[in-house]
Amino acid sequence: MPRPPFDPELAAVLPALDGHAPVGMTANRLPHYRNLPFPSIEEQIGDRPVRCAHHTITGYGGAEIEVSVLSRVDHETPGPGIYHLHGGGMVMGDRFAAAGPLIEWVLKYDAVAVTVEYRLAPEHPDPVPVEDCYAGLRWTAANAATLRLDPQRLVMFGGSGGGGLAAGTALLARDRGTPALLGLLLQCPMIDDRNETVSARQYDGTGVWDRTSNLTAWTAVLGDRRGTAAVSPYAAAARATDLSGLPPTFIDVGAAEVFRDEDVAFASAIWASGGNAELHVWGGAFHGFYDLAPESALSHACVAARESWLERLLARPMSQRDGVPPP
Repeated sequence: MPRPPFDPELAAVLPALDGHAPVGMTANRLPHYRNLPFPSIEEQIGDRPVRCAHHTITGYGGAEIEVSVLSRVDHETPGPGIYHLHGGGMVMGDRFAAAGPLIEWVLKYDAVAVTVEYRLAPEHPDPVPVEDCYAGLRWTAANAATLRLDPQRLVMFGGSGGGGLAAGTALLARDRGTPALLGLLLQCPMIDDRNETVSARQYDGTGVWDRTSNLTAWTAVLGDRRGTAAVSPYAAAARATDLSGLPPTFIDVGAAEVFRDEDVAFASAIWASGGNAELHVWGGAFHGFYDLAPESALSHACVAARESWLERLLARPMSQRDGVPPP
């Protein structure tokens, strides 16, 4: 099947990712990818003036899960809240995976970032991951005063599998009436278990996260329900038929990856429901390119667009905030 080519600058880094990027991942290969080393949160913070505190909270079904709170060492006045759901296809990774943006936003905006250790499939299939994420969001909002964050400026952020969980958690928050969100920031979100789009068929055996890996992950999350009518929109947000009432949403995705078409369709569905969405499709970009090739020209453009949206969102006066009730 013909497919858009990778940007030459990005294509040059793919050979170095062999064995590290989950391409062609079957269930028996999941332990390999789970065991790959990633920088600790201490290594990511380095010598910057950011503290990290850990808390145990109640997740889905009464189980204990962990959240970690990042804030500036000199943080005193309530600032924006960033609630983070890590990537990894809902089957791998931990709450500190790709935490770099959180550290930068803590420093730049004096924000308070909360990142949740939701439980992973297949050991904990749907609805456990998304319900853990919702429990963490409820905890964050309920403890806003203690954490010194402004509950009127709470943004949810997720990428890849974490982006899919962020979309599902936002739908849960909408339908259950709480907590209110100022914005929803989704980077290349994984939102459609059906894998029927053109892009879901174009990228198999190539790139960073391909069709085979996607089918493996969704099967771990949903089991025999994958691809059937028995899948909730909270598990796979592309299943939602009504996207009204979501907060302003930022979506970006590569034009050369599996998630392209489902993410474009999700933005279109938000607009069709009368909502506010900003969509960026990066030509030639594979999945997660901004983390894997951060010095590339495309990554610089992608991060600049994301930062511009977040800065504009956080600068909005109260009267212009969508979906956030007055204090």
